[in-house]
Amino acid sequence: MLLFAGCKADRSTVLKVYNWSDYIDETAIEEFESWYEEQTGEKVKVIYQTFDINETMLSKIERGHEDFDVVCPSDYIIERMIQNDMLLPLDRDFGDTPNYIDANLSPYVRAMFDKLQCGGKNANDYAVGYMWGTTGILYNAKYVTDEEASSWDVIRNPKFADKIFIKDAPRDVYSQIILYLHQKDIEEGRVTADELMNYTCEEDLAAVEGFMKQVKELVAGWEADFGKDQMTQELGWLNLTWSGDAVWAIKEGADVGVDLRYVCPKEGFTVWFDGWVIPKYAQNVKAAKYWINFMSRPDIVIRNVDVTGYVSASGAPEVMEAFIEEDREPIDVSYFFGPEATSVKLDPVLYPDKETISRSTIEHDWGEHTADLVSMWSGVKGNTMNFTTIIILAVAALAIIALLIARMRKSSHSTKKYSGKNSRRRR
Repeated sequence: MLLFAGCKADRSTVLKVYNWSDYIDETAIEEFESWYEEQTGEKVKVIYQTFDINETMLSKIERGHEDFDVVCPSDYIIERMIQNDMLLPLDRDFGDTPNYIDANLSPYVRAMFDKLQCGGKNANDYAVGYMWGTTGILYNAKYVTDEEASSWDVIRNPKFADKIFIKDAPRDVYSQIILYLHQKDIEEGRVTADELMNYTCEEDLAAVEGFMKQVKELVAGWEADFGKDQMTQELGWLNLTWSGDAVWAIKEGADVGVDLRYVCPKEGFTVWFDGWVIPKYAQNVKAAKYWINFMSRPDIVIRNVDVTGYVSASGAPEVMEAFIEEDREPIDVSYFFGPEATSVKLDPVLYPDKETISRSTIEHDWGEHTADLVSMWSGVKGNTMNFTTIIILAVAALAIIALLIARMRKSSHSTKKYSGKNSRRRR
């Protein structure tokens, strides 16, 4: 035992990456290995692993189960990791290799990372934005007007009973509703959207819970992934969701003649970010920082966006050019790409215009109040399910049973390839 304890694997030629599922063009991994050798004269082999929820990743790092060199947590987890002294500051000295990080990171993303609450430390010193998006309302224009969908209040409109799907994400839902409930305070300058993200007292939790209990009576389902499918099938008319899911649903809906649209409501909304960080106990810090630099290279950014469908934190002009759609109306995205980008034909679901983004804010880690948030959410959802939800679950169960029976009948030598979609469960 003493002999084996004294033998430690050489990790100077191994880079352990921990990322969300389906969140990269995996052909870039081998390309990084070659690029790294070209830049440094050293070989490296990437061990690439994935997770589905932030807390799984965090648990492994907190308890020392895995010695990952570079990981990709969400904004509020970045806050927690920095506050708990779990990350290393990022050294941006790459010698003769260009610094793609600082050359290309969007000024908007940098400014939003400045807002992360990290115990006096600046998140930009520890994390580099990777992908981002918004939280808003996906709606069926055949049944819901643009005006109705422009306010968070639409989700408690009895006109849409049993046609509403809500993300089963208490942090995201709470943040939107607290903005709605304090809309007058925002308009009259008594509070800002950023300040509201720190409103975690019992009174505010009760106010959001009361609002959402009204919503509950109308909800067809609390969902992590299936809401967008229900929208494309017109089983749902409203969905409190993330922009990434909305883009997919809008495209799929158009293919079958369903007019789906997405809006960030007028009372304000939150944006989310994922970013690359280097854990405190990383064993190959050099390769980790080169990985982050490589992921910031414009051509790699474009490939990752094409494959994953998410929106990059890169503000490189090459990235903007790659996603111009000539049939779009021009919008002002100068906040993201710089002063020259005041009239660019981009998808406003992916890149909200300057006026819209001015209503955005960023969520924070609830820390010691997390249990209060979870308790509030349990109070909202309770233990009951409406008829629509029961039908959906029953159909899903029957589909699983049918699939299992079909698989049992297959020959043990047969294979089948499945290409599906996955929704990252951020919260």
